[in-house]
Amino acid sequence: MVDLLGLSGFLKEAKKMIENMPVKPNAVVWGALLNACRMHGDVELGKQIGKILIEEDPDHGGRYIHLATIHAAAGDWDQAVEARRQMRERGILKLHGCIAISLNGVVHEFLAGDQSHPQTAEIYHMLDSTAERLEKEGYKPALHKLVLDLDDEAKEMTINQHSEKLAIAFGLLRTKPGTTIRIVKNLRECEDCHTVTKLISKIYGRDIVVRDRTRFHHFKDGECTCGDKW
Repeated sequence: MVDLLGLSGFLKEAKKMIENMPVKPNAVVWGALLNACRMHGDVELGKQIGKILIEEDPDHGGRYIHLATIHAAAGDWDQAVEARRQMRERGILKLHGCIAISLNGVVHEFLAGDQSHPQTAEIYHMLDSTAERLEKEGYKPALHKLVLDLDDEAKEMTINQHSEKLAIAFGLLRTKPGTTIRIVKNLRECEDCHTVTKLISKIYGRDIVVRDRTRFHHFKDGECTCGDKW
């Protein structure tokens, strides 16, 4: 219920439900509300929930990342860096994103900025070609939520080499036009990759199915079955 209320934008009602629960709410419940705050841009409530989550689940790296991202979205860079600093000092490791795509019985895995694949040169050429077509569609990278001490040009390079984008570029290279691209990832879909995948499905006329950590996303004709609520 907390997730449903949050996704629908009823954040105050979701928070009230948590506070009135007959048992102590766990990190999963608070996490559902934090995700809703991210989705609907409620920065102040998100900050409150983020701090609660770190207290409830201090060994989970994702809690610090979420809080840092919310601070970054609000332009509160000092607090975003502080959340990352706490994570490092406590020895909490960030789970790196990994994408898998299976073609002809062979599983190909990609990490962000990966250059280990035998077809790296072709993949990055396709990535550059895709970036040009995305730009013509009016796409702008979501740099404002990238918590890195880099200039905008370096941030754009980093975000453009996310593992999902590499896997999709590989899928476009190695499959026939019109073939559905199916990939699996170990983390939740990031906002920028979600936007890019929608546009690629429209530009290249492809169905793209992504199974992330929480749900399936089916991209087709520039839309996603999640309705941009994930």
